[in-house]
Parts: sequence; C-alpha cells; structure tokens
Amino acid sequence: MGISGLVITFNEEKYIEKCITGLQKVCDEIIIIDSNSQDKTVEIATSLGATVISQPFLGDGPQRTFGLQFCQHDWILNVDTDEFLDKDCFPFFEKKEYLQLPYDAYSFKRRNFLKDKEINFADWYPDYACRFFNKNTAHPSSHHVHQRVVATDLYKSDMHLIHYAWDSFHQLIAKKNQYTDWQVEEFIKKEKKVNTFSPVIHGATAFFKAYFLKKGIFHGIDGVTFSLIQSFFSYMKYAKMLEVQRQRKI
Repeated sequence: MGISGLVITFNEEKYIEKCITGLQKVCDEIIIIDSNSQDKTVEIATSLGATVISQPFLGDGPQRTFGLQFCQHDWILNVDTDEFLDKDCFPFFEKKEYLQLPYDAYSFKRRNFLKDKEINFADWYPDYACRFFNKNTAHPSSHHVHQRVVATDLYKSDMHLIHYAWDSFHQLIAKKNQYTDWQVEEFIKKEKKVNTFSPVIHGATAFFKAYFLKKGIFHGIDGVTFSLIQSFFSYMKYAKMLEVQRQRKI
C-alpha cells in the first residue's frame, strides 16, 4: 500500500527541492497544490517529477482538503515545505509499521529552528503536528490557520520533523502577525465574543506557561524573548478581535 506526499505551496523555491526529494524517500507520488507562485516553485517541482495543481489559496485546511482528490493512495504524508523527516522517522515508513497498527493518523514532534538555532523551550517543543493520516477516516479540519487533522484514532508518536520555520525575527514576527489576522477571521466566522480582559488574561497565561512551565526560565535572554513572543501574539489575537467588536458598535 503506497503513500501520497501532499504539499501546499506559495513562493517556496527556497525549500521545495529539499522537501520533494525528502518525501520521495518514502512516498510513491508527490502532489503539489500551488497558490499561483510567482517564483520558481512550480518549475522546480515539475522538474523533480511532482504533479502540480494550481489553486488559489482557500485557507490552510481547505487547501489541503482540496488536494486529497488528486492523491492516488489512502495514506497521506502532508508536510509543509519547510518541514523534513528526521532520521528517526525512516524505520517507521520503511517497515510500513502504520499498516500493522490501529491508528489512522500520526502526530510528529517538531524541532523548530530560527535560522540555525533550535528552539526547544518556552512552549516551542514538542509542538506536535499531525502530518500522516489515512484519508478514508481522517482529514484536515476546515480551519484557515493552523488546521488540525480530524481523525478516528490519532497517535502522538516520538518521531520528529525538522522545521526550518524562520530565517530571522523579522520573518517570525511577520508570520505570527499574519496568523493572528487569520485567527480573528476564524473568531468572526464562529461569532466568538471577547471582553476587555481577554487580551491581558490570554497574554499573561501564555507567558507564564512558556517561561515557567515550558522551561523558558532556564534559557537566559532567549527564554525571555521566545516567551514574550508567545505572550504578545496571544495578546494581539484577542486585542484585534476586540477592535473588530468595537468597530461594529460604531
């Protein structure tokens, strides 16, 4: 029983070759759902033998779901372009252990990197992400940001993904800011209400968790920095929603 590699892309020329060649070690086909990239993403993917489908971005979950119809196999390995299988993953796939186990989805621990520095503290590790599932019983959620896989029996494995998430603080902050915008859109769709205290409570809770409970305190200024980043964007998500509610009352 084969595996389909499924990747959604937009201007990913930096990592697309490494992503595809990594997937080809365990996958029988590679499907790329591209959101009209303006760089060489499509050219590189096509040259490596991947099947490329163009589709304007529908949101994180919906874009992945759209891609399932093009996958010939039931088992889907759906990584992001900046995520790569760590060496502890390969025995699992080579021995086809997933065919012998009762689970229909598997989460991986992500090793997050800021350029060359691994961030394994302040709630940035293990950062579980489900990237392997059987499409007959599991599927991406409809969330437009930070989708999760809805499964019958999800297993949290000890396998790792290497995640080269950001090249700089500037890029990290820009991505986080974009995520909070998308999260506010989700709030609006769900008609979620927040109050004046919501930003403060969520921001303070995020800092306490990251700094004290998730070992940020043991990592000097880096621990403070990454705990504050978690806190600030948790705060801003609710602050932005509060602004939306106020504007609607005007």
